Amino acid sequence: MSFNVTTHQLVCKHSKVADAEKEAVLKRYEITQQDLPKIMLQDPAIKHLGIKAGDVIKVERESKTAGKSAYYREVIEE
Repeated sequence: MSFNVTTHQLVCKHSKVADAEKEAVLKRYEITQQDLPKIMLQDPAIKHLGIKAGDVIKVERESKTAGKSAYYREVIEE
């Protein structure tokens, strides 16, 4: 039996970030891509995105108090 974790209500929306958005985020926070938190390439929430190591993922979380917020992760192999 297989379960699609992306449809679960507790799994936030994950999406691949375009190069232009990635550069804007890095510039805004004055960081390099290596400074971003990491996410494993094998993570079930991003497997369906067709990503590779070195890509940046945007995680959108919803909160009753803070509204919608975005978090960025660098994809790593291990």
